Amino acid sequence: MLTEIARGTRLRNAFNKETFVFSGPLDNLDVARFGVILEKGGSGGGNALVHVHPGADEHFAVRSGRVKIVVDGREQVVEAGGGVTVPRGRPHYFANVGEGNAELEVSFTPAQQHLRFFANFVTLTVKQPKWFSSAGDPNFLLIALVLHTYRNHMYLAGVPIWLQKLLFAVLAPMARLAGYRLAIEPLREAPARLGLAA
Repeated sequence: MLTEIARGTRLRNAFNKETFVFSGPLDNLDVARFGVILEKGGSGGGNALVHVHPGADEHFAVRSGRVKIVVDGREQVVEAGGGVTVPRGRPHYFANVGEGNAELEVSFTPAQQHLRFFANFVTLTVKQPKWFSSAGDPNFLLIALVLHTYRNHMYLAGVPIWLQKLLFAVLAPMARLAGYRLAIEPLREAPARLGLAA
């Protein structure tokens, strides 16, 4: 099972015009941190779907360019050198609003398994593009499988989380029967017990 991504690994989601830059261990308990490069017109968070992370706070640090970050329907444009923290459970999305690339550092505290979660999704866009629409929307069964497997990492905003959990629990086995698979499985035990925390 994959437990580390080589330092500097870049995985591009062509649908979102979003490149993830991973480095180091996947399984730090304290913080999940990775780079994001958004091309002109690129969006983060599932083609700019409004979503929530119920178990972790998300911090954006803009390194270059201009990024629109919308939290609770309030838009703010963040320039290079600026940052925004989105408290857990708050609906949000982000997008590049500059004329060139925008580079960010994104971090989650606590880490949960957000590196695995995002590495999984972007790897699937590369290896299984047929599982996504031409606009980059994942098949709903795939969404159910990923969000059920990585519980409490991300949900769609505006729909009660308990209802999503119930629906995804019912649909995840159907997704597997239909042939959908994860690229990167979550750990079944806490990283500290496996000696993988970094």
